[in-house]
Amino acid sequence: MMTTNEIEALKELLASPKKIAIIPHRNPDGDAMGSTLGLYHFLTQKKHDVSVISPNEFPNFLAWMPEAEKVMIFEKNPENCTEKLNQADIIFTLDFNALHRVGDFMQATLEKLEKTFVMIDHHQSPDNYSKFTFSDTGYGSTCEMVYHFIHQLGEENLINKNIATCIYTGIVTDSGSFRFPLTTSTTHRVVADLIDKGVENSKIHNLLFDTSSYNRLQLLGRALQNMKLLPEYKTSYITLSQEELDTFGYAKGDTEGIVNYGLSLKGFDFTAIFIENKEEGLIKISFRSQGAFDVNQFARNHFSGGGHINAAGGKSDLSMEETIKQFIAILASEKKTTDETVLT
Repeated sequence: MMTTNEIEALKELLASPKKIAIIPHRNPDGDAMGSTLGLYHFLTQKKHDVSVISPNEFPNFLAWMPEAEKVMIFEKNPENCTEKLNQADIIFTLDFNALHRVGDFMQATLEKLEKTFVMIDHHQSPDNYSKFTFSDTGYGSTCEMVYHFIHQLGEENLINKNIATCIYTGIVTDSGSFRFPLTTSTTHRVVADLIDKGVENSKIHNLLFDTSSYNRLQLLGRALQNMKLLPEYKTSYITLSQEELDTFGYAKGDTEGIVNYGLSLKGFDFTAIFIENKEEGLIKISFRSQGAFDVNQFARNHFSGGGHINAAGGKSDLSMEETIKQFIAILASEKKTTDETVLT
């Protein structure tokens, strides 16, 4: 939680109308969009002039969220977005804790600004760019943190159906539909309150998980066909090439959640998906684990990434073939080190 002094200072800052920008990370997911839009609805009720500025497009399966159509896309309109940022009195950064997570162009813009930054985030090792920081890895989602942030401000009476809907969306997506370890009894109490505020939980679940395109199902089928097993490391992995993405008419968000299938195999506690992006010259990687294996540290150490203990991301500028070779070599090296430690 923020300190009492920080909360009092923020209350004072927000007591009169301000120009405010709210920013999620690049390639925003349900938690990033839910937290930014939830905070947007809260602050607009307090008569602030608020803009949500996403670094790039968000997935279509989140486009139904209340006021999602008002989100500005920095990549599509950098001039207007930069103007909004220059005019802002306060900039909230949600669901990330290092400015490089917005991409190089937007990062350079943000680093030039002498503004009051407020960070709300649940990832490890936060940078120190913000004046006010609410950073806690004990939360399963930034959306749950926004709920508690509003309570800390003493403004819980302002949580209406729109705010509750946005916050619920981020909690349900980042908790893996309430099955991940950081889903606490407090999480369920928060969700119960959100449902009391009018959240249509079954409808949201359907919009998020049960509505799909034919192309996305075909892409899922190809991804599962591509799955490889490394039983000696209790590891599975999936690859998707740019050619395969193009063949199945890939749209942003179509690969969301595919990585989790690798953890459904009995006896496997680590999985990854490697997705080629020819335009950026990268292989984008998502890691998932069960139990004590720390994929955040794995991603940081080997693939210029990071995240949580059981969910993280990274990247590689090698080819797909070389990236997979590197991945397997790292697994072999880490297993050898572990075996030697056990023997000694």
